[in-house]
Amino acid sequence: MTDISGSGLTDTNAVAEPRLAASVILLRDASDGLEAFVQHRVSTMDFAAGMVVFPGGRVDAADQSGWDYPAELLQRHAADWNQSSLSADPGAAAKNAGTVLAAAIREVQEEAGLTIDASDLRPWANWITPTDMPKRFDTFFYVAKPSPGATPQHQTTEAWQSLWMPVADILEAEAAGTLKLMPPTYYLLKEIAGLGTVDAVWSAEHPVVPVLAPVGSLAAFLKERESRR
Repeated sequence: MTDISGSGLTDTNAVAEPRLAASVILLRDASDGLEAFVQHRVSTMDFAAGMVVFPGGRVDAADQSGWDYPAELLQRHAADWNQSSLSADPGAAAKNAGTVLAAAIREVQEEAGLTIDASDLRPWANWITPTDMPKRFDTFFYVAKPSPGATPQHQTTEAWQSLWMPVADILEAEAAGTLKLMPPTYYLLKEIAGLGTVDAVWSAEHPVVPVLAPVGSLAAFLKERESRR
């Protein structure tokens, strides 16, 4: 809520500025199909409470420096994010891409205990929280293929469980009402499920088109989800 200067009133229609965030869709091939590493958030969180999510979080000031990613990789990522807010200033696009990439790598380390190389992450999607939500994020999603034998762990207090799950099982459980997904998680998993393997995801032609969900879309999504059950 924002004070209206000189009026003594508050502006309840002020739009919260979205904060930069990064989220990583860790993928692996398994005998029962493509799997994703997901976290079941605790019900007391003030954002996405009780939801199943990918590792990720807000971009911190520390993510803006201290890294030395190859210039060619940053240019490629900047090109992938070229329709997003990271490219609002073209001269800073590569540095901005490095900042968000650093946040993604840090979050995977902090939340899943996994060190992942920058070359194993691919820009995949950009979703911006609707303007009617009190807490908003400009989230940059990566798909990632960890090294064979990589073992992410459950080590975040924001979730009560973290584990590999078949993508098909996540979507079936969501349809059955036994777990809950935020709209970006749902649609990204549906998209990835259609590709079938890590290599197919990695090699897919997939331009990043930012999605600013419309006002009321979260309520509409939840209502539509209930109608499917």
